[in-house]
Amino acid sequence: MEPSTHKLIHTFGALADLGQEVANPGDFTEMVRTSLHLLLGTLALRRGAVVECNDLRNLECVAIWGLNHTFLQEFSVTEEEQSELLGIESPALIVKESTASFLQRYCEPLTTEGIELVVPMIVRRELTGFVLLGGKASGEEFSADDFETIRAMVRHIGVGIHTHRLIEQVAQRAEENRRLYEELRAIYRDTVRAFAAAIDIKDKYTQGHSERVGRYSEIIAREMGWSEDEVEGIQIAGYLHDIGKLVVDRNIINAPYHIDAKSSSELNRHPVAGYEILSPINHPYADIPLMAKYHHERLDGRGYPDGLTGEQIPLGAKIVSLADSFYAMTTDRPYRRRRSFEDVIGDLRQNTGTQFEPTVVVAFARAILNEISGNPKERRIMKMLGKGYLDGERVPLLLTDLIAELDGNLQSTAAGG
Repeated sequence: MEPSTHKLIHTFGALADLGQEVANPGDFTEMVRTSLHLLLGTLALRRGAVVECNDLRNLECVAIWGLNHTFLQEFSVTEEEQSELLGIESPALIVKESTASFLQRYCEPLTTEGIELVVPMIVRRELTGFVLLGGKASGEEFSADDFETIRAMVRHIGVGIHTHRLIEQVAQRAEENRRLYEELRAIYRDTVRAFAAAIDIKDKYTQGHSERVGRYSEIIAREMGWSEDEVEGIQIAGYLHDIGKLVVDRNIINAPYHIDAKSSSELNRHPVAGYEILSPINHPYADIPLMAKYHHERLDGRGYPDGLTGEQIPLGAKIVSLADSFYAMTTDRPYRRRRSFEDVIGDLRQNTGTQFEPTVVVAFARAILNEISGNPKERRIMKMLGKGYLDGERVPLLLTDLIAELDGNLQSTAAGG
């Protein structure tokens, strides 16, 4: 095999290796370092470096071999020099012969370090950086074939750096968009909580009601295995479920006694009013207006405003309904004290299947039982209910019995269906 043919095969092999290295999605610095070693090895060069031109047109060393690591620290490219380099057709610039302004400015430090060739990496009319190359170990001059090999291999390295830069920019923009999205979500949540506080101000007896219904709803949905977006959506629905009370007379809301039929009819307008308030708003979570409208519906059709039954009621509304009722049963009002937890369990047992959705009750009971058992460590429900409310040996037993009973009923229904 003739030497020229052997060299050609060797060069093609190096290019193939380089292409594979550049395409590797792994460590960027390692990719550039390996690419430089392939280039130096192919041409038997003593020293070299790959430098990247950053957004400020300063040069940053990405890979280096056989050179002083500090000599590039003060290198930069002016806008005029960059434009000049983009117009040069030569694939490699000989340091001592080139008239390029950039090389004339840095000729002395480059020559001192033994750099003979400077190869601009230009991709899509953009200066990505340079490959700096020393002379051959043999002392021979660079041939025309050598320059072609350099051009091809440096092109590969330049494309690799350019691609990495694009990926970094995309990742940075994605991160910026993610942060912006999170900020907007936080603003939305804070705005919703402000609305909830405005709703509850009308009722001096239940301030914080909407906040707690939102938290109870979130806990139930999480226990039911909902996604994070769905959990956040149901929490927002809980915050806003009583927004329709903004149109109800404050005296009716704050009545220190059971209201009459006329006042009750007025109060019962709030789900529809809430739906009308929320419907024109483009919420990031679906069905929030419907959850506000239907949180007083019952499975047996005796709820309001539309007398829906069973599966006609959205699951989110069923969750908010239980959270709302649980809050009402466990909160003092001027005309009654809050009920004991044993009474609450009795109410849930009696009304599950007629008022409350069984799967929702089971999820809430499990969440409460988990907190009593110390899992999770953050006892959010117990904190909202107040110290001592869930104390007592019978409480875990009551919850366990309720869960077993409802689970048994659900399994029997499924088997019969």
